[in-house]
Amino acid sequence: MNSPAAIAEASKAQLLNLLARKAYRHGEFTLASGRKSNHYVNCKPVTLSGEGLALVSMSLLEHVEVDALAVAGLTLGADPLVSGVAMAAAQVNRPLDALIVRKQAKGYGTGAWIEGPLPPNGSLVTVLEDVVTTGGSSIKAVQKLREAGYVVNRVVAIVDRQEGAINTMQNSGLELISLFLLEQIIDFAYSMK
Repeated sequence: MNSPAAIAEASKAQLLNLLARKAYRHGEFTLASGRKSNHYVNCKPVTLSGEGLALVSMSLLEHVEVDALAVAGLTLGADPLVSGVAMAAAQVNRPLDALIVRKQAKGYGTGAWIEGPLPPNGSLVTVLEDVVTTGGSSIKAVQKLREAGYVVNRVVAIVDRQEGAINTMQNSGLELISLFLLEQIIDFAYSMK
């Protein structure tokens, strides 16, 4: 019988394979940050597949703070992540809710910035992100959560593009944990050729 550590390592290898095959592209791209790059990672083909979301959710859950009552992220990239992690947590009897942070306040009804079962003020929330470049999207989510009265200390990303996000996070009093660095995905993608 495989140990939990061996199973986790095999799952991470399987996730890296999926990201290299289905999320990574080489070419000329303009990123959300406005920067130009020869490397593009779009995690949605992975996170919106059953196999990919299952692997991502369990991997991200391992890095959610033990005392966190919720995971949150900026719509659209984080939508499947927060839902998947909340479901993965439920499967191991861990209470953890999902919150989605809007890019702009709801234009009707309550005018809410944050959707989901809101925890009490002062609750610890871990922010999830698919890809971080400069960290701007994550910081926007963190700011809205902090303004709403939540404590946010950590951002967990699937991929760090290694273009300054870690410094941005540290400057905002945040810890950044990434499942993979862009260079790992590039190396794996090229090893498959």
